[in-house]
Amino acid sequence: MLKRYHGEARVTSDFQILPAIDLRGGRVVRLEKGDFERETAFSDDPVTVARSFADAGAAWLHVVDLDGARTGEPAHSAMIGRIVETIGDRVAVEVAGGLRTEASVAAALAAGATRAVVGTAALRDPALAGRLVAAHGPDRVAVALDVRDGLALGDGWLPGATGIRAEDALTALADHGVATFEATAIDRDGLLGGPDLELLTRLVALGRGRVIASGGVASVEDIRAVRELGCAGAILGRALYEGRIDLASAIGA
Repeated sequence: MLKRYHGEARVTSDFQILPAIDLRGGRVVRLEKGDFERETAFSDDPVTVARSFADAGAAWLHVVDLDGARTGEPAHSAMIGRIVETIGDRVAVEVAGGLRTEASVAAALAAGATRAVVGTAALRDPALAGRLVAAHGPDRVAVALDVRDGLALGDGWLPGATGIRAEDALTALADHGVATFEATAIDRDGLLGGPDLELLTRLVALGRGRVIASGGVASVEDIRAVRELGCAGAILGRALYEGRIDLASAIGA
């Protein structure tokens, strides 16, 4: 798999561990089940957190603009730019949250992100995802499948958000050229109860793209489990911040 560090392409391992930095109000936070009322703040210095992940050997960093996800427009572009500038020569940074137009995706990639992750807009209009892939290439665009009760949801997971069956969403997007999907089990996100292996198994079994696991990953054993069922990577959040997983040890394992 190719990564870009400030435009330079390099080859990386097939399975990736992606530490997550979720931004809200300029801080690094974690939500439980995507609920903005169930927030825990972990740091007021996202750049230092990003640097610590890079120092631990991370090859990828997953940065989520939670405010952007909620409003539909990027809110932390300047902070994300600082993160890219600080560690972009060592780590590939993917950006998610609020990327709902072709212009916002292009701006994120032009600012140095290796990959843009689109959710709501792609679910509403798979053809938009197809245009993004055509414009930037399949390695630089991913789609977030945030799943509750079997349905992929957009709109920042807010109550009342409508959804589409996760398997149908993945298939439709793959038909438009999307090759990487990031599947989050919303009801497990931030709770450290283990990943939704049943959901991930169903999505991987479609054979229509790379599936990166997110939500509930709490141990090295969980990482091994998602890798063994065929996932292309795992996104780690609260387990890192609470010390349940040591990033350097997990990468080594």
